[in-house]
Amino acid sequence: MPDIGPGASEIRVQVPGGAFRIFYVASLGEAIYVLHACQKKTARTGRRDLEIATRRYRQAAAAARAR
Repeated sequence: MPDIGPGASEIRVQVPGGAFRIFYVASLGEAIYVLHACQKKTARTGRRDLEIATRRYRQAAAAARAR
C-alpha cells in the first residue's frame, strides 16, 4: 500500500458481521508489524485509519533501523 509506506500490505476479511482491514508490513527486518486494524463501514478506507497506519509504519521503520 503505497499510501502507507513501501512494503505495506493489507488483509481484507469479509464476514457476515461486516468487512475488516488489517494493515501490516513484513519487509522491515525480521519482524511482522501489524500497523492497524479497522472495520470498514464505507467503500473507501477512512483517512483517519490511513493516518494511523502511516504513523505506525514510520515508527516501525525507525525501530527496525535502530536494531
